[in-house]
Amino acid sequence: MSPVIDYFFTPQSPWTYLGHERFAAMAKTAGARVNVLPVNLGGKVFPVSGGLPLAQRAQQRQAYRLVELKRFSAHLGVPLNLHPKFFPLADAAAARLIIAVDLHDGADAAMAITGAITRAVWVEERNIADEPTLAALLATLGLPVQRLADAQSQAVVTRYETDTQRAIDTGVFGAPTYVIDGEMFWGQDRLDFVQRRLARV
Repeated sequence: MSPVIDYFFTPQSPWTYLGHERFAAMAKTAGARVNVLPVNLGGKVFPVSGGLPLAQRAQQRQAYRLVELKRFSAHLGVPLNLHPKFFPLADAAAARLIIAVDLHDGADAAMAITGAITRAVWVEERNIADEPTLAALLATLGLPVQRLADAQSQAVVTRYETDTQRAIDTGVFGAPTYVIDGEMFWGQDRLDFVQRRLARV
């Protein structure tokens, strides 16, 4: 039976961006089915898990975060702007768009738009809270602009809330988090362990 991976993330997370393409390739190679699950990390998960928005973290932690981002960008050969123009920002619209694409076009398309959205923040310095930006990203992938309207539907809003609660119930506290058969892996730097776990399925 094909493995199933619950993929919890937020669209504006640099760590999600750094690991996304590697994770997508890994899941495809393993023949895994990915549940694409953008969640409300800062607004709902952090208050439960004890996490803090970036601006509220100690200066030492903020400084070291930049060191690690630079290290991983170089190590992985993945370009990243340490100080993008549009970050932090409200990413609920982008999250709901990903869900709308997942519901109407499938998980592969949802993974593709996720990659485009995260790259838009961390490489292209585009505002993913801006509807024309999201429309342009849809067009680049050949996805219908109708998905922007679909993202406003009650079904999408409800799923965003449900998936966020699912993350809380699972014990998720950061992004990205990958869950395989109840086993949780937090962070793109744990993808080697994800790969080993997939090999055992």
